[in-house]
Amino acid sequence: MPFTLAGFCEYREEIRKSRFITVAAHITSPADAQAFIEQHSDLNATHNCWAWKLGDQYRSNDDGEPGGTAGRPILAAIEAQACDQVVVLVIRWYGGIQLGTGGLARAYGGGANKCLQNADKIELISRVALRCTCGFAELPLVKLRVAECGGLVNEESFTANGVDMQLAVGEAQIETLQKQLADLSRGRILLER
Repeated sequence: MPFTLAGFCEYREEIRKSRFITVAAHITSPADAQAFIEQHSDLNATHNCWAWKLGDQYRSNDDGEPGGTAGRPILAAIEAQACDQVVVLVIRWYGGIQLGTGGLARAYGGGANKCLQNADKIELISRVALRCTCGFAELPLVKLRVAECGGLVNEESFTANGVDMQLAVGEAQIETLQKQLADLSRGRILLER
């Protein structure tokens, strides 16, 4: 079950005199991720390493650290926490003691992991696109039933005979919603895929 973050989260730690600040947030597009990275990066820091995941899309950046020691461990932490639609930025101020490639990977991945573990998460629900048509008088009740089952009304088109609606409903709720809408309308309202 994938999760996203309810809001901004932050985790700070010091490892062998290097200071690490990890920040993370929910994103809805690659542009959101880039804007978050630009907004929260500290140009005075030694490194601003990041990773983000959005469905099948993902990116990571080592920002001058040895290849694969920062961005990939951050991305691995996102996946290990079953997160999606998330960006994580780890800012490092070098403290004068070399951590080595294994130490860097543990520091970046560990900071990202701890930040995401402490974050408030929201379960991501996969929804199916559906259509239905209802009368004007039934519209408020149809909207109520859709909301009660965790669905969304994506679009409404008013016609001479009623309202055409585009819905997004979780697969497990479709059968229950169909029964409720049929009861409400004496079988006239049908959900169509």
